[in-house]
Amino acid sequence: METNLNDYENRKFMILNVSELELIDFTQVSETSIDTVRKSIDGAKTFVKWESEEIPSSVLSLTTSEGPYTYDEISIILNGPEWTDDRQMPWVQQVIIEDLILLKMV
Repeated sequence: METNLNDYENRKFMILNVSELELIDFTQVSETSIDTVRKSIDGAKTFVKWESEEIPSSVLSLTTSEGPYTYDEISIILNGPEWTDDRQMPWVQQVIIEDLILLKMV
């Protein structure tokens, strides 16, 4: 199944402290439970997403929220060092090494 980037046009994201997860009404966001959220490397932050311009009421009531962000904005954040540890993904390092080798060969 091919993913169309327009599918994410209305999707919004909010970062929050894990300590506030119990305040989220999971019927209002795309995640299904506390157990299905992605966490930052240190485990202190997470995020939720929804498909609307309107911020869900349970998300709006958070005191540690950052956002809302668009798909493009959250993608940049989640690829940063707070959320992605390249040491946990050795294949990323291998691809970078292979790309560097190819560049020297050109």
